[in-house]
Amino acid sequence: MSADFALRANVVDIRNKTTRPGTIWVAGGRIERIEYEATRTTSDPALPYALPGFVDAHVHVESSLLVPAEFARLAVVHGTVATVSDPHEIGNVLGVAGVEFMLDNARQSPFHFCFGAPSCVPATVFETAGAIITADDIEQLFQRPEIGYLAEMMNWPGVLHGDTDVMHKIALARQYGRPVDGHAPGLRGEDARRYAAAGMSTDHECFTADEALDKLACGMHILIREGSAARNFDALVDLLHEHSANIMFCSDDKHPDSLVLNHIDELVRRAVARGIDVWKVLQAACLNPVQHYRLDLGQLRDGDAADFIVVDNLQDFRVQQTYLRGELVAEHGRALLPPGRNAAPNNFVAQPVQPTDFALGAQDANATAAQVRAIRCYDGQLITSADPASVPVQAGLLVPDVANDVLKLTVVNRYQADAKPAVAFIRGFGLQRGALASSVGHDSHNITAVGCSDEAIARAVNLVIEAKGGLAAVGDNGEDLLLPLPVAGLMSDGEGYAVAEAYTAVDQLAKHLGSPLRAPFMTLSFMALLVIPALKLSDKGLFDGEKFEFVSVLM
Repeated sequence: MSADFALRANVVDIRNKTTRPGTIWVAGGRIERIEYEATRTTSDPALPYALPGFVDAHVHVESSLLVPAEFARLAVVHGTVATVSDPHEIGNVLGVAGVEFMLDNARQSPFHFCFGAPSCVPATVFETAGAIITADDIEQLFQRPEIGYLAEMMNWPGVLHGDTDVMHKIALARQYGRPVDGHAPGLRGEDARRYAAAGMSTDHECFTADEALDKLACGMHILIREGSAARNFDALVDLLHEHSANIMFCSDDKHPDSLVLNHIDELVRRAVARGIDVWKVLQAACLNPVQHYRLDLGQLRDGDAADFIVVDNLQDFRVQQTYLRGELVAEHGRALLPPGRNAAPNNFVAQPVQPTDFALGAQDANATAAQVRAIRCYDGQLITSADPASVPVQAGLLVPDVANDVLKLTVVNRYQADAKPAVAFIRGFGLQRGALASSVGHDSHNITAVGCSDEAIARAVNLVIEAKGGLAAVGDNGEDLLLPLPVAGLMSDGEGYAVAEAYTAVDQLAKHLGSPLRAPFMTLSFMALLVIPALKLSDKGLFDGEKFEFVSVLM
């Protein structure tokens, strides 16, 4: 509960670029007034600094493996007071009911969640999802005040070709006065201009400054993303020098172990340490998302809701306190919000598998090796490439070449009991033994697994199936670990810090098995993301994301 209080600090006015000592008077959850010291017009080094809280301008809360109320408990410790949250992941599993679950759970917290209406469920026709969200569904969602925008329009070919359903959804957003988020990795030039002209207002998928400049020239806002897998901060942050009015920060996807350590505060620190003007950095972190998405968020002004943070200084930005609606919700690295009460809706039909389900036959059963189209994954990137590889043939079957980092990748349909797994090969995971499996598999969230043998893959997949969702790592000597994810196969129903600890354990086992990736499970979750080029795997087969067609594993 909020309480009336007064706080003395250096008050940071981002709009007017001033910092002055003053007293913030809070009553009834709002800022009654701010009284500045008349005798001083510069900051007092003996006082901490009060400023508007940080906003994550694009995040899938589900990727934290936490329900919204638990995500909020961890985020407020780092001074985050609001997120622009796309419930696209749970939408692909449960449809509108999944979005409703996120809204209901979020009400347990004073945190500011601005949810979007998922625009692409299913994301493509080339995979099996658990639900469909239609244009009529989106119109119904727009009746809800918590739904503040049309979430990322990943079907950029549909935009450029004027697809009827796509254009209907965009028209609804305009009709209801909601901004439309974009998603168009690599789109440049005239195509980018046409995409923006159709109503796309943001893009968080730029991985080069040149691409971002193209989209800025088209009038789009660029979100600098630094998540657990996709890390574009270094490539894009210098855009703040000249384009701070049109830049925001986001995480997109952030696993719980990472959220325990930092959030948008870390991006602010890094940007300031790089020599970027602090006012431009704070504009991107605190103001631009509020203005663009019309967030009902206090901005440290007379009459505003008392949503603000207190930091040690404007270089380190170590958060001392976070206030939401006048309530002290975090202090000196400790969350003060209580754990929530979390239901566990799900949609999981898959039945146990056998190692033989993952066998791939060679064209020539007498050959000793065969050429395959392998996916090449990259640390810190969602994009992949096609990387032809030679794999051994044993008893007429294609098998992994572990010594040369050519492993098996599979996607198992979790929404049907008798579907045959799709199988391909991948490089870049670096496992030397065992396997990893996950029911978090963007965008449709089938079971994705990578491993050194069919036996290990089957064991990992079955751990996930038995739990009806989770992250599993298995070794050769009974080293089996599972983090259950009973909420739609995407999130835990447990306390946030305990989930982070459990995730850390399974992540460490994945690295102990040989993976050099910074976030192996996050990278694995994107190997079925067909809308990001170049080569991915869906439950229906190997998919060329540049030609938008299925291709053969064998060359």
